[in-house]
Amino acid sequence: MYKDIFSEEVNVFTSDAFEDYRGELWTTWKKDEFPMPKIEFNHDKVSTSRRNVIRGIHGDKKSWKLVTCLYGELYFVVVDNRKDSVTYLEWDWIVLTQANKKSVLVPPMFGSAFCVLSEYSVFMYKWCYGGKYPDVDNQFTLKWNNPNIGINWPIDNPILSERDKLIGEI
Repeated sequence: MYKDIFSEEVNVFTSDAFEDYRGELWTTWKKDEFPMPKIEFNHDKVSTSRRNVIRGIHGDKKSWKLVTCLYGELYFVVVDNRKDSVTYLEWDWIVLTQANKKSVLVPPMFGSAFCVLSEYSVFMYKWCYGGKYPDVDNQFTLKWNNPNIGINWPIDNPILSERDKLIGEI
């Protein structure tokens, strides 16, 4: 079921940009101006993907992720995977592009995924977690087309990794 969890649990930020004849410059995160000062990012990742790729739905119990689309256009989805939550398995979405300069802060126990709408995309993750990196063995995976979640994806036949083809936890 679709629910507006962005307004309650997941935060969306829009960056200001400077543009001139050379191109654009924008800030995705600045420690002194970020509204959540207790979050200290310790790991950055970038993924590139082509049209019709779906990556996710992945998450873990300790990571905060600030994500943004540096190039291209993505249909970005967040799913609440907190079993004791009133919004358990409910989802929300937003389109992320380099043009709208939106970033999403995803809390622990929320799964996230995206579908590439453009020919090519560059997606950046800023991670905040304690201890060791929560790699695949310490993450959960929810199947992209799980009927209990019912995400309304903009495509029917995505390009998936082997991990994302699996049934996952639910």
